[in-house]
Amino acid sequence: MPIYEYKCGKCGQVKTVYAQGFGDPEGLACDACGETGLKRLVSRVNYHQSSSDRLASYDPRSRNADSFMRDSRNIGLHAEHMLKQAGVKPTEDFQNKLENLRADPSRVTKGED
Repeated sequence: MPIYEYKCGKCGQVKTVYAQGFGDPEGLACDACGETGLKRLVSRVNYHQSSSDRLASYDPRSRNADSFMRDSRNIGLHAEHMLKQAGVKPTEDFQNKLENLRADPSRVTKGED
């Protein structure tokens, strides 16, 4: 199901709409002011990248970027990269701990592993 974003030409409010099909839905109006002259925006696209693809495309210099640090999927990526470079296969326990931390990063401050 496509997700479209529309911007109101009158008040600037952005509205997200789940559409049935690829056309603009009928009766589309701004939630803030009721204006019907909404313009479809070109939105960012997200896609899923497998863990092995993330590791293969990992650049150690990217760790300095704020966006890299905000993405919990990157927890342990540098460690995985270093293990791979050293020719060491991560243990199942290591992989399980990484997945747990990626799913819930607050586990670190709770003292859980």
